[in-house]
Amino acid sequence: MPLRIEIPEREFFDEEKNQFINVPRTTLTMEHSLVSISKWESKWHIPYLTDKPKTKEQTIDYLRCMTITQNVDPFLFNCIPDRELLKIKDYIENPMTATTFAKEEGKGHTKKILTSEVLYYYMIAFNIPVEFEKWHLNRLLTLIKVCSEENKPKKKIGSKQLANKYASLNAARRAKLKSKG
Repeated sequence: MPLRIEIPEREFFDEEKNQFINVPRTTLTMEHSLVSISKWESKWHIPYLTDKPKTKEQTIDYLRCMTITQNVDPFLFNCIPDRELLKIKDYIENPMTATTFAKEEGKGHTKKILTSEVLYYYMIAFNIPVEFEKWHLNRLLTLIKVCSEENKPKKKIGSKQLANKYASLNAARRAKLKSKG
């Protein structure tokens, strides 16, 4: 689901050129998707999906990568009002799904770094159609996690649990036999 943001008409003074610049009112359509991340990572050569803070230049460039509106003046990305930047932030953080997962206890493994290539691999491995690369990224990540959970081997019952299960079944059988006899 794409996001639409509004950049109001404004006038700026360029001190280097000593002239006024008029920015027309513009509507941008954006999507936070695997395609956007892939474009960004191909330029910056670092994973986007990390907790590492991005520079202002990297952040503005990600907004450019998210934009599906054609022929946008690059200067416009510096003119996005704060309220619209908050809308973009909320949109990026929106899970876009009702699916949730239980927290796994005792997992002390390191978190795998997700790059666009890793996500494309998961899509191929789980036979997810390539068209889904344009889904909101959080929804695509949820689908990948659902596929992963559904493909996990079933947990085996421990020997102690198995012995307890058989003991309770045998006790139930004995009780049933006693009641008949």
